[in-house]
Amino acid sequence: MFVKYRWLSVIIFGPILSVNCMVSDVHAVAKSPEQSANILTQIGQATAGIVETVKPAVVNISTTRTVKVQGGINPFFDDPFFRRFFGDQFRMPKERKSTSLGSGVIVDPGGYILTANHVIHGAEEISVTLADKREFKGKIIGSDAMTDIGIIKIDASDQLPTIKWGDSDELRVGETVLAIGSPYGLTQTVTMGIVSAVGRANVGIADYEDFIQTDAAINPGNSGGALVNGRGELVGINSAIFSTSGGYQGIGFAIPTSMAKTVMDSLIRQGKVTRGWLGVNIQNLTPELAKQFNLGEETGVLVGDIIEGSPADKAGLQRGDVIVEFEGKKVEDPNQLRNMVANVAPGSEVKAKIIRENKPRPVKITITEIPADMAKQPLKGEYDNLLNGVLVRDISADIAARLNIPKKVIGVVVTGVDEESPAAMVLVPGDVIQEINRQKISGMKDYEMVVSGIKPGQDILLLVFRGGASIFVTLSNK
Repeated sequence: MFVKYRWLSVIIFGPILSVNCMVSDVHAVAKSPEQSANILTQIGQATAGIVETVKPAVVNISTTRTVKVQGGINPFFDDPFFRRFFGDQFRMPKERKSTSLGSGVIVDPGGYILTANHVIHGAEEISVTLADKREFKGKIIGSDAMTDIGIIKIDASDQLPTIKWGDSDELRVGETVLAIGSPYGLTQTVTMGIVSAVGRANVGIADYEDFIQTDAAINPGNSGGALVNGRGELVGINSAIFSTSGGYQGIGFAIPTSMAKTVMDSLIRQGKVTRGWLGVNIQNLTPELAKQFNLGEETGVLVGDIIEGSPADKAGLQRGDVIVEFEGKKVEDPNQLRNMVANVAPGSEVKAKIIRENKPRPVKITITEIPADMAKQPLKGEYDNLLNGVLVRDISADIAARLNIPKKVIGVVVTGVDEESPAAMVLVPGDVIQEINRQKISGMKDYEMVVSGIKPGQDILLLVFRGGASIFVTLSNK
């Protein structure tokens, strides 16, 4: 199951002093314990130098929001006879304040802070504490749930410390990285690991996914914090972990700076995220499909349909074309192409390469902005009933394999449950909701249609697949 945390820390972007650490003997074979110790000491000192330069830019963020509470803590306290003698002192208020901690990154000496959207979502008050203990009030500039990126700003009288932007596209699997944030509220915490994978998609965390996977320890409070490479450059924003316990289990995910910076710039300049649009329905090119289309290689994505009047339609793309390159980069899967197109500024002309009838063809496409009716934000679980705060999504092949969901199990998978949700003590990430009030759920459309029709306070019967078996659970105000 995937866990997003509401605690956060902040990193400040900008120039960084270079750390000149010459480890000349790293590639040499140590011939004595003393030589080995010297090599390890030099590596350790180089790492410590990077951390000392970066840490002043890391800050802590505390958020406060009002939470609606469903009903009282005990029906007995609502009894008129009881209230006659004891009044309302034992009744649970309908609203209460909730506080959270986490991490983020100040992207500009003037006070812009880059963090995870889920850290600041719904926040009414934001407090930012710098490494030197100064505190500031934060203001939300913009957020994008589809990439889990958020921007806030603080007003400081002087320039803030910054770190250097890194190129996440240059990251290699096996490269050393550092995660910096406030796990469990422990500010200025640094952990080390490697890049376990890049380009992770279909994880079930956001709509647009291109995650860096790392084994650097990430725990509650690290969300929004920095992932730094061996040169002290920011390459990712920590977003979530895969966990069956709620804590670190060696699999963490960070949003690459190549995506985060594009979203950030758009939010600051325009107040919204403007995404490029191609206008095609695409799918993975399986060996069977490659054979049917007489393709020698199984690379690229297959065009299943063209939207009339779209950029792809105007460029002459056809159903059955295979897109193998986009702006000089090889296309491996639909999610990768979708991300590349989304990052193109509307109005820009791009070059692509397609295979049609076994012949390669270059095409030029003028990308436009995605139409408003197609830019719908993902379902965030905001309902006026007992399923409020429950985040779900369709079950992809990757999610099914990762969570060991059998093919016969149909429904939507729970990807997150807000800590203040009425369902927080009943549902957990990884559950598959198969039925709601005896109505079968085959996907997101069914889920949204059924849940949106449930009245406030109405009891809900769920059929849930969990731990290898299907069970009935109920949500009730009582």
